[in-house]
Amino acid sequence: MAKPKKHVLVCVQGRPPGHPRGSCQDKGCAQVWQQFSDAFAARKLWESGLQLTHTSCLGPCHLGASVLVYPEGVMYTGVQPDDVAMLIDQHLLNDTPVERLLAPAEVWA
Repeated sequence: MAKPKKHVLVCVQGRPPGHPRGSCQDKGCAQVWQQFSDAFAARKLWESGLQLTHTSCLGPCHLGASVLVYPEGVMYTGVQPDDVAMLIDQHLLNDTPVERLLAPAEVWA
């Protein structure tokens, strides 16, 4: 496998209702994952050096759905299915993070 240009990690963590850490599952992560997966297939993004993986908890569960892009280490929170095309076009293909979806600084503290 060739080293990916960018690797997108989408949290699909689920926890029981009322869990103190929250859950990306409660915030629509399954639909976000599906949008990414469908777009990667339709646009043949796999062939352009991009990688997509669904993960368990990325950390800021209460702010989900969460998406992390490497190698930059850019975390997005509050991602909705309608945001996926912009994330692909602006960040993955044109190297410009989507400012309005960036995780707050305290996520990295």
